[in-house]
Amino acid sequence: MSLTVLRVRGFRFYFFSREEPRAHVHVQNADGEAKFWIEPAVELFANYGLKSQQVPEAQKLVEEHIDDIRRAWAKHFPG
Repeated sequence: MSLTVLRVRGFRFYFFSREEPRAHVHVQNADGEAKFWIEPAVELFANYGLKSQQVPEAQKLVEEHIDDIRRAWAKHFPG
């Protein structure tokens, strides 16, 4: 099961309910997806098909919305 946190400029930002405990967000568009750590800082973990120019765009969007993403993480994964 996944929880969509945000949709911006063709990207969907979401969490999986049962995945590793380290805070991260998945970012998906029509071409593929990437996974970014959000703690302690935003950092690309893996790219699964996003085009090379889409990765920095996705990372920038994560950084721009990091407070909302972290709040959603804390709400969805309390403790």
